Amino acid sequence: MRIAFLGLGHMGLPMAKNLAAAGHQVTGYDVFPAAVDAGREAGLATAESGTAAVRPAGASGGAQVVITMFQTGRQVLDAYRGADAGEGLLAVAEPGTLFIDCSTISVDDAREAHALAEAAGHRSLDAPVSGGVVGAENATLAFMVGGSEEDFAAARPFLEAMGRRVVHCGGAGLGQAAKVCNNMILAVSQIAVAEAFVLGERLGLSHQALFDVASNASGQCWALTTNCPVPGPVPTSPANRDYQPGFAGALMSKDLGLAEHAVTATGVDARMGMLARELYARYADGPGAGQDFSGIINTIRDQSARAGEGDR
Repeated sequence: MRIAFLGLGHMGLPMAKNLAAAGHQVTGYDVFPAAVDAGREAGLATAESGTAAVRPAGASGGAQVVITMFQTGRQVLDAYRGADAGEGLLAVAEPGTLFIDCSTISVDDAREAHALAEAAGHRSLDAPVSGGVVGAENATLAFMVGGSEEDFAAARPFLEAMGRRVVHCGGAGLGQAAKVCNNMILAVSQIAVAEAFVLGERLGLSHQALFDVASNASGQCWALTTNCPVPGPVPTSPANRDYQPGFAGALMSKDLGLAEHAVTATGVDARMGMLARELYARYADGPGAGQDFSGIINTIRDQSARAGEGDR
């Protein structure tokens, strides 16, 4: 199949490479020339950057499938519509093109993107991912998909080329709904794991001992056994490489902002989720923006030390 992949960042480039490795004709595009160059060096056909940022036909013209991996809902909607009439992705695509948006955006923006695509005579899915850069590189991502059963069946082979688990969550926007709920769970559990390790340190408990107990008891969770916030117990966790991000604090803060929007819109009493939103917003305002979100353990250590000094 001819696939246009727009957004060749840390996640998008390895995803596009996996599609190409599966035998598809992939044309990559990004607004940043360095990302386009990286795509070309990886063996992808690439559309020129610059003017193509406004005129996306260079990437999407003639494609049977258009996949977007952007940072915000506004970017998705702007790319679909285009800066000028007739220049958006929807306008230049062949009738019936399958649009798959893998960005993490709000449910409202996802539903608007669906409506725009369908009004233009295309098919549409929202398909945000979980698994971070490692999952993108190893084709082990989890996809949460919203849209019709028919469109989901059509997209499944492409998603399975990039991921290990593909779940149809329901109609338009419900892939994003699943993502925002999942990441709220993840944020709360990552903070809880970090707090437990700091408490263990204060009590004289070794990291390995706590890990050996909790990873085989009721405290077991992904934030502990895969993304362990201290070096040693899980050699592949970001803590062992100075918290270089698999999933940056800035992105977690952004996703929790989407959760906050959803919580407010639905009236859910989500106190733990909103506390996590507050903590990660502060973390991302500092050095945590470019560090893995598990690095929030250092913020907890610093705050604990200050609290202890105040007691003395």
